[in-house]
Amino acid sequence: MATIYGIKACDTMKKARAWLDAHQVEVTFHDYKVAGIDRLTLERFVDVHGWETVLNRSGTTFRKLAESDRDGLDRDRAIDLMLDQPSMIKRPVLDLGDRTIVGFKPDIYADAMRR
Repeated sequence: MATIYGIKACDTMKKARAWLDAHQVEVTFHDYKVAGIDRLTLERFVDVHGWETVLNRSGTTFRKLAESDRDGLDRDRAIDLMLDQPSMIKRPVLDLGDRTIVGFKPDIYADAMRR
């Protein structure tokens, strides 16, 4: 079974979950606010997609960081930030077991479900 990672109140998460429901795709929901995320899972996402993709720089949590925390980011510092504040992880991350998708675009989800 697939797992979708994110935050319950996120609008993009709601759209992704509605799409999955409409297409009868069963998923387990992993809420970062409730369960956090472990380093190995986050590192797996970063290794596949790059920390620049996984880190949500447009969210309010990231924008509220001190400039010194935002400047000069690298993989390890970005992972530490996301572990400390999982709301900085781009949402959703859909884990299909053999691959992951970061973000939500209906056409990308549709293509992934055909495989």
